[in-house]
Amino acid sequence: MFKPISLLLQRSHVILVTGHYGCGKTSLSVSLALDCRLAGYDVTLCDLDIVNPYFRSADFEALMHRNGIATISPTFANTNLDIPVLGPGLSAVVRKREQVVIVDVGGDDAGAVALGRYAPELCASGYNMLYVYNHYRYLTREAADAAALLEDICGASRLRATHIVNNSNLGEETGRACIAASAPACRELCRLSGLPLAFTAAPKAAAGEDEYPLRMLVHKPWERQWE
Repeated sequence: MFKPISLLLQRSHVILVTGHYGCGKTSLSVSLALDCRLAGYDVTLCDLDIVNPYFRSADFEALMHRNGIATISPTFANTNLDIPVLGPGLSAVVRKREQVVIVDVGGDDAGAVALGRYAPELCASGYNMLYVYNHYRYLTREAADAAALLEDICGASRLRATHIVNNSNLGEETGRACIAASAPACRELCRLSGLPLAFTAAPKAAAGEDEYPLRMLVHKPWERQWE
């Protein structure tokens, strides 16, 4: 297993994935779930995105189940109803310390509000809260803007972030120069927030030896092939 992820799991069995809309939270969450399962962990992937109906972990339930990964999603996910109803499942699995729990949180502070409901349980169990940074996303190109959004997310969720993940990419156009160019801004974000960089993630085709190779499974709605 990728060493920085092993270190996160030594700290807590819960990984919360937060960030700006479109920063790559779902791709990271799905990849983490699959890799933790491959490493032999029992894994639950929770889709806590009750804001964005287009890019959500609930879209990957069939893939997760084929790989022995349990899922929790809003009651009406993947239906023609977009009603933000959450069940009690997350509270139950957070208490199971023998199980890795990965939570794909909705974008920005609006999405993080749902996470605040579980703040007492998460504080009691311990957690990793990753703030996913994509230097190429509108509104968070500058480190100061990304740091301000991070504070909004922490306020809305009533939790404190623990690590930064640099997931700066341009989708299929991502190359080594693209990743390298994001590093100064990410270092500045770490300085402003006082948080350590957990790791840099990149699409598998572009990932370096010390970077987490992402499975690029999330596609735009018009690119998806429905079964």
